[in-house]
Amino acid sequence: MIDRAPSRLTLLALLCGLHTTAHASGFFDDAKSQVLSRNFYLSNDYRSPTPSGKNYKQEWAQGFIGTFSSGFTEGSLGFGIDAHAFAGLKLDGGRGHSGTGLLPVDSNGRSENDYSSAGGALKLKASRTTLAFGEMTVETPVFDTSDKRLQPEYATGFLLNSAEFDNVNLVAGHFTAFKNQDSSSGHGDFYGYGANTEAGGISFVGADLFSDEPLGGALYASELSDTWRQYYGNLHFKQSGLLLDANLYHTRDTGRALAGGIDNTAFSLSGKYAFGPHAVMLGWQRINGDTPFDFVGGDSIYLANSIKYADFNGANERSWQARYDLDLGAFGIPGLKFMTRYVTGSHIDGTHAPKGGAYNPFDADSGQYQPQQGDGGKHWERDIDLKYVVQSGAAKDLSLQLSHVTHRANEAQAGDDIDRIYVVIEYPLGF
Repeated sequence: MIDRAPSRLTLLALLCGLHTTAHASGFFDDAKSQVLSRNFYLSNDYRSPTPSGKNYKQEWAQGFIGTFSSGFTEGSLGFGIDAHAFAGLKLDGGRGHSGTGLLPVDSNGRSENDYSSAGGALKLKASRTTLAFGEMTVETPVFDTSDKRLQPEYATGFLLNSAEFDNVNLVAGHFTAFKNQDSSSGHGDFYGYGANTEAGGISFVGADLFSDEPLGGALYASELSDTWRQYYGNLHFKQSGLLLDANLYHTRDTGRALAGGIDNTAFSLSGKYAFGPHAVMLGWQRINGDTPFDFVGGDSIYLANSIKYADFNGANERSWQARYDLDLGAFGIPGLKFMTRYVTGSHIDGTHAPKGGAYNPFDADSGQYQPQQGDGGKHWERDIDLKYVVQSGAAKDLSLQLSHVTHRANEAQAGDDIDRIYVVIEYPLGF
């Protein structure tokens, strides 16, 4: 085991010093800095054995996430930096229970005692256009890093944002290296259901249209090297407690087609209505194609029924969602919110995926092709969330979230039967 304690202490000292530095010179007048303490407990109780033979995974860890975003130098071309640092410490997690995604796993199958990382990006600004180059988080419908575990995911490349035209935000990016949620290295790869980024990188262009208006939308296109070209469209309407949202993706293989032949269209429709402290939502989603709707990047799927555990994106899958939200502040407990939802998916048939591709590979041991999913696949998921944010006093902004996830599937869907519990405590530290 490598002792990373000195590097962890150095990183924590850096995080604590960012706030003071931000006010030390005029260059940092518009700077923002924060250190977030995140305590995360995750328990996976598998009701059917996993491929690794484990039936229970459980880890508990403490993390610190520091972020610093500078302002820009004066002049027609402004310069700035964004930086982040992370330190994570194992509180519990033995050899038999590792692999939840909270902590790295060593060669003996044990959770690492600690891990840390740091990175940053140089940014330039001219008029209402910014260009960032380096390691950063990304948020677009065709490539989106996630923040679902102890450490956020990060991608290395460049990202352009331009708001030169009113009500239009233009976006372009190219990313070639990635830091997974349980890794200290930025040289890994994000994997999808069959595709990955080992062959090169992902590039995209897009536009967010009328985001602040009642009627808005988005158009994006991306290319994963020698794998696919993917197109995305969104149309949404927001007014008087009502939100209507439509999302559509179309994916076709390109170049050497490293994941095999792909011709897939995925779309979802959802409607949400809020009244008083209540909100109800209904969602419908469909996948047309003999391969799953695939993506790289932890949150690169903006379909309505992609939820905590399952994405409901199997080949030919159809799914429905019902969701209910309640703000308990109306009942005398400000800061407390409740959510529950249920999604069911069926009509999955992965047996027609192109033979030899990533979704229907050849198995040398059996001498047969092994599709990821069979015919007649179906599954369901139920999520329950309870979150409380302290509204005042010394502990103001401290949040506690309790979540329970249940997923059940038949053999053709090929997903795990699992009960999952999350306990997440977050607190922004001040200095």
